[in-house]
Amino acid sequence: MSPRSPLPARILIPVANPGTAEELIRLGAAMLDPRAGELSALGIVEVPEGMPLSEGATRARHARRLLQKVLDYAPAGTAIHPIVRIGRHAAEGITEAAAEQESDLIIFGWGGKAPAGHDGRNGGPTVFSPTIDEVVRESPCDIAVVKQRGTREIKRVLVPVRGGPHAELAIRFADAIASYHGATVVVLHLVPAGITMAVRAQAERALTTFIKQHLKGKGEAVLREAPNVRNAILREAEKADLVVMGASAAPGGEGADSYLFGALPEAIAARAKPTVVVVKTREAIGRTTFDTLAAKAESLAAADRAAEEARAVPARVERWFGESNFHHAEFGDLRRLVQLKEKQGVTVSLVFPTLDEEETIGPIVRRAMREMVGRVPLLDEVLVIDSASSDRTREIAEAEGARVVQHRDVLSRYGSFHGKGEALWKSLYETTGDIVVWADTDVKNWHHRMVYGTLGPLLHEPRLQYVKGYYQRPIVTDGVLKEGGGGRVTELVARPLINLFYPELSGLIQPLAGEYAGRRSLLESIPFFTGYAVEIGHLIDAAERVGIEGLGQVDLERRVHRNQELEGLSRMSFVILQAVIKRLEERRKVRLFAEMGSTMKLPRSGKGRLSLEVIELADQERPPMIRIPEYLERRRAAGRVGLEPTIR
Repeated sequence: MSPRSPLPARILIPVANPGTAEELIRLGAAMLDPRAGELSALGIVEVPEGMPLSEGATRARHARRLLQKVLDYAPAGTAIHPIVRIGRHAAEGITEAAAEQESDLIIFGWGGKAPAGHDGRNGGPTVFSPTIDEVVRESPCDIAVVKQRGTREIKRVLVPVRGGPHAELAIRFADAIASYHGATVVVLHLVPAGITMAVRAQAERALTTFIKQHLKGKGEAVLREAPNVRNAILREAEKADLVVMGASAAPGGEGADSYLFGALPEAIAARAKPTVVVVKTREAIGRTTFDTLAAKAESLAAADRAAEEARAVPARVERWFGESNFHHAEFGDLRRLVQLKEKQGVTVSLVFPTLDEEETIGPIVRRAMREMVGRVPLLDEVLVIDSASSDRTREIAEAEGARVVQHRDVLSRYGSFHGKGEALWKSLYETTGDIVVWADTDVKNWHHRMVYGTLGPLLHEPRLQYVKGYYQRPIVTDGVLKEGGGGRVTELVARPLINLFYPELSGLIQPLAGEYAGRRSLLESIPFFTGYAVEIGHLIDAAERVGIEGLGQVDLERRVHRNQELEGLSRMSFVILQAVIKRLEERRKVRLFAEMGSTMKLPRSGKGRLSLEVIELADQERPPMIRIPEYLERRRAAGRVGLEPTIR
């Protein structure tokens, strides 16, 4: 390993108890690459075999709330974010999270020597804990196990060395920790008692050379003759505030079943008085192993791979449902959201699409401006984009402080279509935020959780690109409010279609909900249907670009809004069906129908009269906004041309 290798840019810290995580966070902050380092605090929710992974959703919310405490431990200038993952076994979840986060280092906290026994999954003896042992054996990246003893002030860091890549990693981390705290690194090398002066001089030269190659900060070389290496290190450790040691056991060598880092460092970790950090480099995959894996992969037939993927979809959706299912109360601390927003350097735009909403628009805009602009600067702009309302919607919204535009006046050289999707597409041109939040305005019990609920996950979870709200939807029938009657198009049309043709989206509770938020980098890269199909189109296109792992959903509790008559729902269903079939034909490269119908026949009856009314019903489709020259020019002028989202 090169002595000039950079410090880790991404460190993952599995947290079993947030109350004991402070020391791990401080050590992680000291070992980070100071130029662009980031800590991730990971909570794992284990769901037993035989239970759906989605059963972990409620526990995942609780784990996220507990992990919020670690944010207070982060030193100034250190980026840290909490993440929660669900799995059958904690070790698998940690390994998968390390791969997902592209972690360079995992830091474990270790309470003490594990009781004698066997690792239930591997059958070998337990060294630290079944979870730590399994992750260390997998070695997804560099590993550090910390025997915590509550170190506060660090002035002297002891590094016992014998050479080799693990020792290089240990001295590099010790150097970083010492530099961070203004401490001295004591590099200890032990030789057998009774050696000749010539052998001792040779050992001293080797130690001095090693320190010059690997130590940048304050250092001190200590050479000791010792009949018992373990006892000698323990004596030196009594004068130190922290001990950092490299692993000494070679994988597969003698003692490999009993020792993961080697008998000596594990014994020092268990018995030394100060905190001990034991580190191990990731073992490079051997050529033989690689060839074996490649040959195995090539031997799988295409049909087998397709079958495997089909079997994997339900488990993937179950895991997604548990990990990406939030509750608005998790984000109720708006000042915390503002801190996250400012730390990330992002801006937020709130957009209200309207059409004849004079009864509800006033209180909605008033509350949004008061709570998220006046009391805390969570929103950078509030836009009402109107679709030619015939009532006082625009005047009321302006009086409450929103900027109001009519969508027919935006990008007018491209024409204008009727429909909510057209308004949303044009709102991308009219807004500047890095995150765009959309919220419906026909809501009678509107609360600003409709905004911070969908915004919060995006600020907390960098992996998320698009977040959808869901809620209980009562329905008003004959003037009486009845629970559970809303969402008829979702249950009768959208959900069956999704389960049939897009099962990866089947965990979405309300795919057609009107409250959602997304990162501009994604939103500007996907097309928009101009009418009722905009929501279903968003989900299909967003999932194709960023995978379901880039999507989230949040419980907004209860929403009372104006319900449509049955005929209106029928029209909505017709357009949604068209959009789904269109996407199926495009993605599957097949023609399902020689000609897709765009007219709908509605029966009309009256006294002595029966007829069919034929109406044209078909959403148009707007291209990704990033393809519109005027939009690109405006973004370039503002210096904020969006980046492409990660494509899975």
